[in-house]
Amino acid sequence: MRGAFTQAKVSAVIDPTRTALGTWSGGRFMRFGAELDHERLLALLRPDENVQTLITADVYGMGAADELAGEALAGLPRDSYCLVGAIGHDFYEGERQGAKGFPRFTDPALRGPAEYASYLRMATERSLERIGADSFDLVLLHNPDRTGYSSPVVWEQGMAALRDSGLTRLLGVAPGPANGFTLDMLECFERFGELIDWAMVILNPFEPWPSELVLPAARQAGIDIIARVADFGGIFHDDVRPGHRFLEYDHRTFRPEGWVEQANELLERVRPIAERHGLTMLQLAAFWNLAQDPVKSIVPTLIEEADSVKPAEAKRAELASLPNENPLTDDEIAEIRAIGDNTGCMALKGASPENDGQTVADSWPVSEELAEIARRWRIEPDRQLVNLMS
Repeated sequence: MRGAFTQAKVSAVIDPTRTALGTWSGGRFMRFGAELDHERLLALLRPDENVQTLITADVYGMGAADELAGEALAGLPRDSYCLVGAIGHDFYEGERQGAKGFPRFTDPALRGPAEYASYLRMATERSLERIGADSFDLVLLHNPDRTGYSSPVVWEQGMAALRDSGLTRLLGVAPGPANGFTLDMLECFERFGELIDWAMVILNPFEPWPSELVLPAARQAGIDIIARVADFGGIFHDDVRPGHRFLEYDHRTFRPEGWVEQANELLERVRPIAERHGLTMLQLAAFWNLAQDPVKSIVPTLIEEADSVKPAEAKRAELASLPNENPLTDDEIAEIRAIGDNTGCMALKGASPENDGQTVADSWPVSEELAEIARRWRIEPDRQLVNLMS
């Protein structure tokens, strides 16, 4: 049975909630904005009755994010929050490959299929040990390579064993951090949907493409979606203006030149909709995401910019005070989608018709099997999965 849980080890009964926090917030990991001091960061990440879900990934800070999560959760009743972990990058035996980060655990230079399950169990147990928890509510396979999306050994033996042993209650997949992996996600949903409860994708009003292409398959498979980058690199926090000064190593400096200016033009076009309903821009982005079936949870990055005009705590307060009911009409949701249309704005990762035939960690050609999956979901890769700006 999908989502079956065979042991009583997990006591929490909270699934990922409508709003969530991520340990990549606050500038400590992933280099988004200024780094908050330790006590402020702990307070920012500590779940409460308004924001009950905390998401971490073991590779952030090579375990340091897990430790931070543990501090933030210290003293809270285990059944008062939802704990989400992500595993998949091997920083135990793998060597960091510059900006590409650590290799996936499925890298053949590290191990073969016979060792996948033991790695996943070890990584999950070590992550829980750093956090100081007995179990996760949800474990995500973090940024898989081609093997991670398609291998029965990974899913039917490795991931399933995490749930069956009581290390987690739910299972999921989290592609990225780059945009793409559309056909790979569809394949993963089709092949292993009975095991997958949640998926985390990049989605926001100014980045509906390409993640919107996987939503129908998720809906059909009964897979719920966590939308990350819901703030569009801080734009929906409403304090990243034209000419904004990013810190030297800020992760957003990898975005194309002029993106801030273009995004601000779009922001002003959707602002009247937010004002009509008394929403902040972040709340508008949240409700647009939550209007996309089957999106059930949103997790923006809480960023304090270098000029600190708007503190991170104020951004969390907007997230925490999201009204109970979504006020956006169908026409407004469609209008926002049309304004933010980013179709074809970049080269995508994963299976791509633009791949030159080489399979590497983040890019591979579209196989005949994946092409058939595209046909089933009425996707035309040569038209819908290509960079139209090149």
